[in-house]
Amino acid sequence: MKQPRTEQLTDKIMQEFAKTLEMFDLSPSEARLFAYLYISEKALTLDEMASALGKSKTSMSTNIRSLSDLNLVTRIWKKGVRKDHYQANSQLFKAFMNSYISRWVDATSHQKQSLKEINLSIDENKSAYSSEEIKTIEERLEDIIDFHRRIELLFKEMKVEEK
Repeated sequence: MKQPRTEQLTDKIMQEFAKTLEMFDLSPSEARLFAYLYISEKALTLDEMASALGKSKTSMSTNIRSLSDLNLVTRIWKKGVRKDHYQANSQLFKAFMNSYISRWVDATSHQKQSLKEINLSIDENKSAYSSEEIKTIEERLEDIIDFHRRIELLFKEMKVEEK
């Protein structure tokens, strides 16, 4: 049986959109699920998602949890219905950019802190190193810490404000 033209079109859009979403560190399955939810006009259950995407309900549950943790989907309550429904957040740019930026800020901040701890250990053990070698290492380490500080500041400035 042939797919109706609108389903074919929707499938093509989902495939292309999912490729873009994967650049934001989503797995292919998460990206495809988000694209499907975004294109869908209504909130869907895990069973509906699993059926539409040909995946297991367990897989959908895992992917929904990941997308929810990134604030990309919202659980919707429906009166008289026991199953959870999920809907993609509609403010695409803001949702993705803030999620991506937050991950960069967190990772950069963590790395910067680790590098500062290394710098502190160098200061505490200076006598164990030759003075010329340690001077070069300290200069490079300061440059690397500054690099991380600048990345962190840049991404914080890029954060998309609420409107």
